[in-house]
Amino acid sequence: MNVSSKAGVEEYDLVILGGGRGLTVAAWTFAAQGQRVAVIERKYIGGSCPNIACLPSKNIIHSAKVASYFRRAREFGIVDGNFSVDMRAVRERKCKMVSGWNDMYLENYKTTGAELILGSGQFIGPKTLEVALQDGTRRQLRGTNVIINTGTHASSEPIPGLVDAQPLAHSEALELDEVPTHLIVLGSGYVGLEFAQAMHRFGSRATVLGRDAQLLPSEDEDVSEAIQRLCEDEGIDLILNATVKRIAGKSGESVRILLEKNGNGTAKTLEGSHFLLAIGRTPNTRGIGLELASVELSDRWYIKVNEHLETTARGVWAIGEVAGSLQFTHVSIHDFRVVHASLTAAKRVTTGRQIPLCLFTDPEFARFGLTEKEAKAQGIAYRLFKMPMEAVMRASTLSETRGFLKALVETKSDRILGFTAFGVGAAEIMTSVQIAMSAGIPYTTLRDTILTHPTLVEGLIPLFSSSASTQERADEGNRAGRKQETVSW
Repeated sequence: MNVSSKAGVEEYDLVILGGGRGLTVAAWTFAAQGQRVAVIERKYIGGSCPNIACLPSKNIIHSAKVASYFRRAREFGIVDGNFSVDMRAVRERKCKMVSGWNDMYLENYKTTGAELILGSGQFIGPKTLEVALQDGTRRQLRGTNVIINTGTHASSEPIPGLVDAQPLAHSEALELDEVPTHLIVLGSGYVGLEFAQAMHRFGSRATVLGRDAQLLPSEDEDVSEAIQRLCEDEGIDLILNATVKRIAGKSGESVRILLEKNGNGTAKTLEGSHFLLAIGRTPNTRGIGLELASVELSDRWYIKVNEHLETTARGVWAIGEVAGSLQFTHVSIHDFRVVHASLTAAKRVTTGRQIPLCLFTDPEFARFGLTEKEAKAQGIAYRLFKMPMEAVMRASTLSETRGFLKALVETKSDRILGFTAFGVGAAEIMTSVQIAMSAGIPYTTLRDTILTHPTLVEGLIPLFSSSASTQERADEGNRAGRKQETVSW
C-alpha cells in the first residue's frame, strides 16, 4: 500500500513523470525488486513509441511495402496486379497492434506492482509532484528518487500561415483514413522521408521540402545520394535547399506553399491536399514546475544532466529525449540502464557510448560507429570495404538488390571502426556487426565464420573478403590519399 504523510503527500521510493518506453522498463524493474513505484502518464500507456511513434509508423510502412509488392506483381510472376488501398483497414491493423501492446503493458504493471497513474503531473517542490487526475481530483506524490521522461513534441516555426494551415504531426498522419491526393512534407529527415515513401506507395503524390542542399547531410555522400536516388526512382518529388516563406489554406482540404530557393531567391508556389510538419522535436519541459524542483534547463530547453543522467537537483534524474539524448527508443532504454546503475551502486555512464541509427525507408539505411566523414575529420586512417547489395545472394532471391554495404576497419589492426548498410534488412545486418564491434571482435572473425546460406547477414563474408581501399591519415596539408589493398582470405 502507498504510505501518506500527515500533509497528505504519498511517499514512494520512485516517482516517474512520463511513461515512455525507457521508464516503463524502469518502473517494472524497480517494482519487481520490491520498491514502491508510481508512474504518472498523461495519455499513452507505454509512451509514444508503441502508440504514436516507432511501432505504429513501422506497421504502416510495412503495409506500404505490401502495396509496393502489388505494383511489382508481374516481376514476381503474378499476372493480376490490380488493387486498391483502404486506409481505414490500414489504420485498423495499426490500431489492433497498438491495443495488443497496451494490454501487455497493463499486465506488466499488474504483475510487477508498479502503479500507473493517468493524469497530468507537475512539480510543486523538491521531488514532489501534484497530479491532476482524469476524474478531476488531485494527488500529491513524493519520491526518494524521481525520474523525468516527458519526451518531446513536434517543433514548429514562425512561418506566416502555418498555424492556420493546421498541419499534420506524425501522430495525426498515422490516423489518416484516406490516401492524400498530394502530401507535402516539410522536413527531409527520418520522419519526413519515411512518411513520404509510405504515402506515395499507397497512391499519394508526395513532395518533400528540405532546407539543406542534400538529404541527411551529416551522413557520407554515398548514403545521401543513394537515398535521393531512391526517392527520385519511386517518383517522390524532392525540393531541397529551399525555405518556406508563406502558407495558405488548410491541410486536408487544400494548401498552397510559397517557397524560395536558397541562394538565388527564386520563388515557387506548391499546391497540395495535405501538409505534414516534420522539422524536428521540442522538449516537453515547460509548464511542469521544474524550477520548483531546482531542475535547470539548457539554452535549448532540454533538461541539464550529468553523465549519470542526474539533473541539477539531487535525486532527480532525466532520461530520453527530454534529457537531450538521441531520439530513439533504444537510447531511452539504455538511459534507464544508466540510471538503474547509479541507483544500485553500479557503474555506467552515457559518455563514450555508440548509438545505432536506422532510417526505415524501404530499403533501410542503418549505421553504427564512424562514418568516413568523421574518420577523415578526426585524422583516422582506415581501410574501406564496400560492395553492392546485388552481391548478396539472399538479396538477389528477393529481387531487393538496391544499395550497398560498407565497413571501416582500422589500418593498423583488424578492429572495425564503423559499418553502414543501405539495403534490404540493413538494420539486422548492422546489428551483427554492432555486436562484434562492441565485443572487440575483429572483422576477420565475421569473414571466416560459417554463416547460414542464403541469408542477408551472410553478405558480411564477401564484404570482408573483398579488396579494401586504404584511407591514409591526413598529412599536414590536410590532404588524404587512398590506395587499394587486397585482403587475403
